[in-house]
Amino acid sequence: MFGEERTRTLLGPADPARHSTLAPPRLSAHDLIVRAEAIAEPVAGRRQARPTRRLVLTAGTLAVAVGAAAIAQTFGPLSPDAPQTASPPGADSGVVLVPVAYGSGTRDAGRQLRALASSLVDAEYDNSTGRYMYHQTKTWGDPVMTSSDGRHHVAFAADTRLWQAADGTGKQVTVQLEPQYPDQESRDYWQRNLKPKAAASATRAPDSIPLPPKNLAPLPSGRAQLNELLKVRFGAGTVGKEVSMVYGRYVVPRQTRAEILRVLANVPGFLWRGQVTDRAGRQGVAITFDDREHNAQSLLIFNPNTGELLAYERLTLSPVRISAYQVLLDTAWTDRLN
Repeated sequence: MFGEERTRTLLGPADPARHSTLAPPRLSAHDLIVRAEAIAEPVAGRRQARPTRRLVLTAGTLAVAVGAAAIAQTFGPLSPDAPQTASPPGADSGVVLVPVAYGSGTRDAGRQLRALASSLVDAEYDNSTGRYMYHQTKTWGDPVMTSSDGRHHVAFAADTRLWQAADGTGKQVTVQLEPQYPDQESRDYWQRNLKPKAAASATRAPDSIPLPPKNLAPLPSGRAQLNELLKVRFGAGTVGKEVSMVYGRYVVPRQTRAEILRVLANVPGFLWRGQVTDRAGRQGVAITFDDREHNAQSLLIFNPNTGELLAYERLTLSPVRISAYQVLLDTAWTDRLN
């Protein structure tokens, strides 16, 4: 099997993630194999199911290749313009999650983002130090599996804690949570068709993965370097994803948080959505970007005082909204791997 460095060497300039900071994979190779083999259908039906299995493996491969493991997918049966309601915090046991509710305002986000950048206060970690950057994130839909007829979906979920030093070493602990379903019909279908070992993997003991040494590039603080890191040249849809990856990997100091907000203020397309409540029940302020070309929307939620990223959501603009969701629950400096 190719290692990351060898693969990058072979791809060379064609590597789309050559300038990206990569997150460690959330799923082990064993888990990916289990989920790829999880469809217990008759042999005659397997030809139709192969695209679904390929999708599952692709989701895991991309998590390794471009750090997409920090993103999750859930479901909400709402139209893009319908009023939205937020799910109750901590709803994990198969509850259908819907997109975060926000106002219908359509103001450009630039002025509000610049004002927020100018008024930031310290986060809890701003006056602390430690060997390891620590993050706890919760994701829904890592990955999503769809039946061969396209009608039934199941979204896997996980709670991940990550400790990583500047030399790349550290530890990642992942707890697989209960799968989620968009409707009762999907729940019934997958409970019949998921093999027992795949269903059991969702609630087994935490996976603890030691992280090997790796050159972890320092987080830049200058505007030009942040523009490059956040891939501003590719537009708001890409920038939103890159912001979530930065906050999921680094302990971002106040000055850099302010610069990131100013970078976002200069990216065309972000709309100010005002006060929202994220899936963890925290109050924040949100911006969105509607990518009509790709039928998708990005939503970023920030702490209104410190400017920290609280959550990232990406969803399709269609009657059944498949949402990519990440909640950043904790960020800190620490000297201990626990």
